[in-house]
Amino acid sequence: MERNLKNVLVISFGFLLLFTAYGGLQSLQSSLHSEEGLGVASLSVLYAALILSSMFLPPILIKKLGCKWTIAGSMCCYIAFSLGNFYASWYTLIPTSVILGLGGAPLWSAKCTYLTTAGNSYAEKAGKNGKDIINQYFGVFFLIFQSSGIWGNLISSLIFSQASNKVEISEENLACCGAYDCMTDTTNTTGLAEPSNSLIYTLLGIYTASGVLAVLLIVIFLDQIKSDQAETEKEILETPSFWSTFLATFQHLKDKRQCLLIPLTMYSGFEQGFLSGDYTKTYVTCALGIHYVGYVMICFSAVNSLCSLLFGKISQFTGRKLLFALATVTNAACIIALLLWKPHPKQLAVFFVFPALWGLSDAIWQTQTNGLYGILFEKHKEAGFANYRLWESLGFVIAFGYSTRLQVYIKLYILLSVLVLSMVTYGAVEYLEAKSSPGTPTTTKKENVGSPTQETHM
Repeated sequence: MERNLKNVLVISFGFLLLFTAYGGLQSLQSSLHSEEGLGVASLSVLYAALILSSMFLPPILIKKLGCKWTIAGSMCCYIAFSLGNFYASWYTLIPTSVILGLGGAPLWSAKCTYLTTAGNSYAEKAGKNGKDIINQYFGVFFLIFQSSGIWGNLISSLIFSQASNKVEISEENLACCGAYDCMTDTTNTTGLAEPSNSLIYTLLGIYTASGVLAVLLIVIFLDQIKSDQAETEKEILETPSFWSTFLATFQHLKDKRQCLLIPLTMYSGFEQGFLSGDYTKTYVTCALGIHYVGYVMICFSAVNSLCSLLFGKISQFTGRKLLFALATVTNAACIIALLLWKPHPKQLAVFFVFPALWGLSDAIWQTQTNGLYGILFEKHKEAGFANYRLWESLGFVIAFGYSTRLQVYIKLYILLSVLVLSMVTYGAVEYLEAKSSPGTPTTTKKENVGSPTQETHM
């Protein structure tokens, strides 16, 4: 157990170091590289590459390299993205975004395979239930990993708060913040001084070093567990080819329930994309300054983590319908309030209320939608979760794709429309389920699915 636990801790802290850097960078993309929408364009390209990657790369790489070296190699893709930010342009950031997207799916798949293999291996030796050990390992992993959103954003805020050239924002400039933004570079229109190059390079240096440490931790301390190669090769032999997986994903759309869940799944990408791409730029950076982005996103991450744990536990008592209703009301109230609110530095607390409520809603969208897929498509989980990853990632791509083309109030109306449509189609799914199995209580469980967002974290 000690050796296996050591390996679980090595993977967990490796991911913590890696995503401390990536999470902080993702939150800052729209503010740091706002010229011509480069920041959000890079995120859109990143998630598009992730869709392609998740369809065929993981089994190929795991078979060729084994889990340990797939994890180490995929982590290097994240470091490439950090390096691309040093001299951000269309010729550096877009290619490195593609590289990161291609590395994302193999990283998470290899991590899941490694923890599962290690759990089964120990359970077999100790005569214990494999599922119980695997759940313990995933619990340890997510406990450590989830805090990455806090550390990455804390580092960025502490560094940017060192800037000595902070500027007082005039009321005239504040008019360009919020839902009715001026569709220009908010960092410049508000008169806010951008952080100096030396501060940006310091931050990127820390993030890059964090990624390099993650790779070294995996390479030096992670064991290539016994039977790792044999297990993965056996898995690959049983894994369908790219085309059969591709076809199974789309054949799954013959299931009415899957089609009805598409708006809800895409909404998950839309709402996360809005918070990290638009709220951070047109509300926080515009009215308060870039050094507040990290603090605001810490609030989101902390509430999200706590509520994920809470709602995962209480869903068995409340049922999923009540939780989905709570998330809908909370998110809709936030969207309407963001349409009406004019951000002002004097209302500092309000800037933190929105991400806190958003974190509460997002925790429900993540835990309950994952659980819903696990329950509805129990016999076709692979195709079901492939659809989940596909449609959520597509939501991210669209949200980041139109980010620079539309004013914020239009994006908020789109978000509200998709939310309403999601609840109508989700209601239809519940109706079909109740009709097909009358008298059977609907329960919800939270599943540990190692897909990227949580591919919000990617």
